[in-house]
Amino acid sequence: MTDYFEYQHTVGFEETNLVGNVYYVNYLRWQGRCRELFLKTHAPDVLSDLQDDLKLFTLKVDCEFFAEITAFDELSIRMRLIELAQTQLEFGFDYVVTHSDGIDKLVARGRQRVACMRGPNTRTVPARVPESLVKALQPYTAAVPV
Repeated sequence: MTDYFEYQHTVGFEETNLVGNVYYVNYLRWQGRCRELFLKTHAPDVLSDLQDDLKLFTLKVDCEFFAEITAFDELSIRMRLIELAQTQLEFGFDYVVTHSDGIDKLVARGRQRVACMRGPNTRTVPARVPESLVKALQPYTAAVPV
């Protein structure tokens, strides 16, 4: 078993600029998509809770680039839990181009800090990270490789 949750994605033309490189914002979109698919797969009750009064606020995102990617690259976005606090989580993301020959290439690395809040939109207050989410993330708590 791997120590990361994986979202596999094929880069499309609409995600590139005129030169053919992927737009920066797509790396951030893929972080969000990876996180959403994790919830759908491993913590669906949290999705139900989001329909009620739980809110997951993204406080901070970043991404560091090591190589460029282009349309039709096969990409693996690998998410790990970096830090777990009472009301916040920090995720790490590795962006890896996968090749049929089995040689993968790390092309970028990102982070995302999320706060849990509850209440109506006008009066949200910090809330504990749901226990089911904490349990679902346990297998994915390995440190990000250096």
